[in-house]
Amino acid sequence: MMHNSGGVQMARALKHAALCLMLLPRFLLAAVMLWLLDFLCIRKKVLLKMGEGLDSLDDPPVCVSDSNKMFTLESLRAVWYGQKLDFLKSAHLGRAAPNTEVMLVHERRQVRILDCMKGKRPLILNFGSYIADFLVVYIEEAHPSDGWVSSDAPYQIPKHRCLEDRLTAARLMLAEVPGSNVVVDNMDNSSNAAYGAYFERLYIVRDERVVYQGGRGPEGYRISELRNWLEQYRNDLPRKEASELDR
Repeated sequence: MMHNSGGVQMARALKHAALCLMLLPRFLLAAVMLWLLDFLCIRKKVLLKMGEGLDSLDDPPVCVSDSNKMFTLESLRAVWYGQKLDFLKSAHLGRAAPNTEVMLVHERRQVRILDCMKGKRPLILNFGSYIADFLVVYIEEAHPSDGWVSSDAPYQIPKHRCLEDRLTAARLMLAEVPGSNVVVDNMDNSSNAAYGAYFERLYIVRDERVVYQGGRGPEGYRISELRNWLEQYRNDLPRKEASELDR
């Protein structure tokens, strides 16, 4: 038994080491970029360039106030955590959508994320932000007041210590966007992990499969891509309905 336990621990250690080696180049590149962004002259040029590169006015620009520090211990932890979740996520384009547990904010009832689908209608999953059928999945804070703090955030919310903290934060968002369909991730962050959602991310699920997977936010959060997918889906509907009638 002791031998088996040692073997399992060794396998985990090797897996962790391999993960670190694969993520390290991308993490170091991100760390250097954060360090450079603390020079305001560089920050303004980069943000201006990113704004010019947006495909549509629908896409929210990346906004960072001059007072925000980018290269901190908390920011590096957040970047590493987000990259690790993205690498290990189980949600992939064309594959089955992870059916993780979430909690309905109003009813305070546990459901599975795919329970929110309505027939064959596409379900848009919007992780971590304000915003077919839309489902906003409130996950852990990207910029908590006791972590990588951001003065641009509309509210200063600390890290969620319990489910009630996360529900309270979700209610603040609901007050801004009443009538939204909102659930919160469990405290084990299973939805965040399965969909690699940190900091924010967009998905579309249809027939319990991932049919659209957006990039990691904020820079990969493209509402224009979502709109294009929905427009193409709407245009294809008459042909699909005619095909089903022929059968």
